[in-house]
Amino acid sequence: MGVYLSSPKTEKFSEDGGNDRVKYGLSSMQGWRATMEDAHAAIPDLDSSTSFFGVYDGHGGKVVAKFCAKYLHQQVLKHEAYLHGDIGTSVQKAFFRMDEMMCGQRGWRELAALGDKLNQFTGMIEGLIWSPKNGDGNNRVDDWAFEEGPHSDFSGPTSGCTACVAIIRENQLIVSNAGDSRCVISRKGQAYNLSRDHKPDLEVERERILKAGGFIHAGRVNGSLNLARAIGDMEFKLNKFLPAEKQIVTANPDINTVELCDDDDFIVLACDGIWDCMSSQQLVDFIHEQLKSESKLSAVCERVLDRCLAPSTAGDEGCDNMTMILVQFKKPFQSGASLAEELPATTEVNTEGKPADCGSSS
Repeated sequence: MGVYLSSPKTEKFSEDGGNDRVKYGLSSMQGWRATMEDAHAAIPDLDSSTSFFGVYDGHGGKVVAKFCAKYLHQQVLKHEAYLHGDIGTSVQKAFFRMDEMMCGQRGWRELAALGDKLNQFTGMIEGLIWSPKNGDGNNRVDDWAFEEGPHSDFSGPTSGCTACVAIIRENQLIVSNAGDSRCVISRKGQAYNLSRDHKPDLEVERERILKAGGFIHAGRVNGSLNLARAIGDMEFKLNKFLPAEKQIVTANPDINTVELCDDDDFIVLACDGIWDCMSSQQLVDFIHEQLKSESKLSAVCERVLDRCLAPSTAGDEGCDNMTMILVQFKKPFQSGASLAEELPATTEVNTEGKPADCGSSS
């Protein structure tokens, strides 16, 4: 639920781009919600051989989603594991690093700068007063300097966001997810989920929540949050005797690595505002139909948003913020692994009838 407008804001932010490896389009829309709390990042050239795409669905405010859109991909690049080709480890560490960076005086100031105008002004003033001069700080490798100030003991934001990230390097696709945004691949027109929706009633989530001292009521963590994993939400991460991955709510992402092949049509990253209205297969089918007459990918995304927007707020479906990124692959791939072996089967995606390996003939 949330505060709804009397009429939806249907203006869209849309964008197209790409390089010699990928082509992408995206669109986002506030819809019926009183505020826009989604954010995204589309960086086709994270480096010379790597593309990065991310969807961040905020709750309790927009600042954590905006913070992740600004900084998460930078932290992926900066981690030592990335330099050694271990993208999975670098992106996992980047998820955890978001929580660390949002604490203290520096974290408070950065979040304030991403907030409403009054907070932006306050953050700017504190930055002038408290930010280290001439590079002074604690010489952190990632240049996130420690700052003294009135918010030095800030434990981090009580708001949070989901994070669903796809990184493409050559014929390798790495998907990292925390929360209920989702990444789906279309292989020969069949939808396969590359991420799992982290809801509190999943057994592995429920077990961690209870062991950490939390509870689940009406499908919500401690009766309030309908997600089991998220960045931010620091009120659920205060147990000093537990590591970050074992807190009531954790930013620890599922990492899924897939070998791409010529049978792969596209991937979609979208927030739950889309998935509440369409199943993975329904969305893949809709996109394929639209691509018959529309080559501009952002226009296809816009049609999905319009398709999902509810005519009224009588029900919850179709009333949320909506963000979607559609990515097509340009470069031909020679082989690929069976998605039935690599990807989690879900009730929404038909994985019956094991799909053939990409290298085999049908």
